[in-house]
Amino acid sequence: EYRGEKPFRNVYFTGIVRDKQHRKMSKSLGNSPDPIELMKQYGADGVRVGMLLCSPAGNDLLFDEGLVEQGRNFSNKIWNAFRLVKSWEIDDSLLQPENSKQAIFWFNEQLKESTAQIKKGIENYKLSEALMTNYTLFWDDFASWYLEAIKPTYGQPIDKTTYEQTIGFFNILLKLLHPFIPFITEELFHELNEIPATESISFQQFPQNIDFEKTVIDKFSDIKEIVSQVRNIRQKNQISPKERLSLSILNKNFSKNFIQVLEKLGNLSEISFPETKPENATAFMVGATECFVPLNKMIDVAAEQEKLEEELKYNKGFLNTVMKKLNNKNFVENAPATVIEKEEQKKADALSKIEAIEKQLKELMIKK
Repeated sequence: EYRGEKPFRNVYFTGIVRDKQHRKMSKSLGNSPDPIELMKQYGADGVRVGMLLCSPAGNDLLFDEGLVEQGRNFSNKIWNAFRLVKSWEIDDSLLQPENSKQAIFWFNEQLKESTAQIKKGIENYKLSEALMTNYTLFWDDFASWYLEAIKPTYGQPIDKTTYEQTIGFFNILLKLLHPFIPFITEELFHELNEIPATESISFQQFPQNIDFEKTVIDKFSDIKEIVSQVRNIRQKNQISPKERLSLSILNKNFSKNFIQVLEKLGNLSEISFPETKPENATAFMVGATECFVPLNKMIDVAAEQEKLEEELKYNKGFLNTVMKKLNNKNFVENAPATVIEKEEQKKADALSKIEAIEKQLKELMIKK
């Protein structure tokens, strides 16, 4: 009987599930996979993740079994991270290393930013976007960067402070993931906290929004980029990951907040801030900052020139794109001041990079 009350406050309509050829899933076409078989092969959580990844808000769902496999791999990643953390032996007498303090400082801010994005996605029913933020937070930020920064040397114990903070982070991550991956998060929540079967992660409070320091996250992004560039240099020059390198940064104002993390992740013996470029060093740019890795062997000038010319071409193209926006009268008159300010900053950064790369190319020409 109608009682004059709304039966539902919010109703969420999903799109139609279609195959890769954009045909509607149906038994008559034979293009509809058996969900039971999918769950047997990839797990219930894997199927949930796969379906959410291919279901952007407001659009039809283009089913892709590859995304279901990706969901299973994500579940495996979570399990493996749990096994790694629980395998560490704790030594109460150890002092907390500086690299662990720095990594915790960064990840705490990253976690707060991502939590706000995830909550916003859920509240606005952009579930696929919320899941992708979760995915990046756990796989990239937590597993690939944070755990690598704080994990002890193989066979060595970890200090109690870092371990307890890591368990705290893991618990928050499980709560953020639970609406999307309920089974594995429930299991790991019990394993991680050694709680009775009568308790459930479902009854835990969802992480709340807390103000975060964006500058901390941005500065650590530079650290990630430097580490990635150093690893590329190792690969191109066939240098063992075990061999320690040195790094020179031509920017005395470069933030020192994460130097110990940079040393560990880049396997660096020394980080210096010279006035001039060191000899026999391969160069790369991070933002507007010039960085150099001195190598014992002579630099392949031709290869270095080719790399710099590619970077120069890219940055000139990027600058051209930015200038088109800034020279567009409609854009300048209608865009918010913050957007125009960001474009102006992009222009300044691109000009700075171009100037630095052209300078490096001139120096290479002298060596030829």
